[in-house]
Amino acid sequence: MTKKIITLLPIVFMIFLLQSFLNPGGEKNEEYIIIGWNDLGMHCANQDFSKLTVLPPYNNLNAQVIKRGNETNWPEIVTTGMNVTYEVPGNTYSVGKTNFWDYEDQLFGVNLPDNTGLTGAGLSGDMEINGTHFMIEGVPLTPYTDNNLTTEDPYQLALLSLYDSQNNLLATTQPVIPVSNEINCVSSGCHNSEMNILYEHEQEGGFNPNNTPILCAECHSSNALGTPGSPGLESLSEVIHDKHKNHTNDCYKCHPGPETQCHRGIMNQLGMVCQDCHGSVANVAQSIAQGREPWLEEPNCGAVECHGPDYAEEPGLLFRQSKGHGGLYCSACHGSPHAILPGNDRDNVQNVALQGYAGILQKCSVCHGITPSGAGPHGLFATSVEEVSGELPVAGLVGVSPNPAGNHIKVTIKLEQPTRADLDVYALNGQKVVSLIKRRFPAGQYEVEVVTDMLENGTYLFVLNTRDGRSQQKVIISK
Repeated sequence: MTKKIITLLPIVFMIFLLQSFLNPGGEKNEEYIIIGWNDLGMHCANQDFSKLTVLPPYNNLNAQVIKRGNETNWPEIVTTGMNVTYEVPGNTYSVGKTNFWDYEDQLFGVNLPDNTGLTGAGLSGDMEINGTHFMIEGVPLTPYTDNNLTTEDPYQLALLSLYDSQNNLLATTQPVIPVSNEINCVSSGCHNSEMNILYEHEQEGGFNPNNTPILCAECHSSNALGTPGSPGLESLSEVIHDKHKNHTNDCYKCHPGPETQCHRGIMNQLGMVCQDCHGSVANVAQSIAQGREPWLEEPNCGAVECHGPDYAEEPGLLFRQSKGHGGLYCSACHGSPHAILPGNDRDNVQNVALQGYAGILQKCSVCHGITPSGAGPHGLFATSVEEVSGELPVAGLVGVSPNPAGNHIKVTIKLEQPTRADLDVYALNGQKVVSLIKRRFPAGQYEVEVVTDMLENGTYLFVLNTRDGRSQQKVIISK
């Protein structure tokens, strides 16, 4: 027996080493989850800083940590005793991928260590606690990975790791950290050279176009960079949009370019374009001239012509600044502006890991540990909406099962084209009892899971309204 045990020890030791290599922090604690996001859906930066600069390398990440709930406890957003680290696997340096560190002292008046951004952030490190969330600003990331220095990869995945005070790994997540160097007045086909742009300013008093490098926001104020500009001059956003309004209405000439295609979320998938929210290039310039503060005053979801007050941001705040359900930031569930879920495949990596499928984070048990009763975000009662495969025979409200129903039901719908879908429950007297979903969907087939605690025993009409029309089914609730 002793000989057998001694023989097995090397094998057991090798298994232990292999497990430690695959999971260096040990088993993750299923009691906690971490959700991360970028604030804008895209960060643009010049690659060459020798002549003129619009934006430096400066990327942001945010995260919230949730202690998962159970049958007796609500989930809880936590920061105390927690540490969150960030990194970008496969992108460990930026010097040489851009010449920013050759000119940062002339442009911004600081002498930075290599691979260190304007806030002191590096390409990896600890995130900072800010209220109920963790954040890191000014990550000096480029779109070029260590293995490919010529082709942009604008949608890289960051790795956020959650540790407790004993340095035990509790959870990880991988949000997109978007960045593009495509913004370039020359490669966009508009200007012959950056120097030609500067020479157009020769008539401006005191401006020397040969005194390069030049930061555009030094003269023209920029809320994005927090620069006041020179008195009497229009902001950079106003002057750029006004200058180009008669030449193009193509936002991808600058934001950041036709290859990156950063407007990639559900609104794009439903056929909307930049101008549907922001207006034309001329409209953008005009609104700033009339007093709008660019970057600080932007289109909002709660506008009557958009999603309405049930989906409004917090008063005076933008979507990227607002919190909603249980104190979660809107972006924690919906994704970043310009990348509202479902976005591209990488945008969905985080939520596929959390809930098992792509799209908005909407599976209640991810945070609650159970499927709770009562209204969820925006007063809706659907506990999850999941795209399903297999060709269904008809479009509209396909079926409700089981019927008669108990405490849980599944509603199956098929949408032939991208559309807004409203799924409501009515009493037989025609009075609306509750709303299950109110949102836009790509074409496809979906299964809506509902807890029926809010419905008394009786007979109801489940009604689906889309741009294709109205369909309904009578459902008996018997619990």
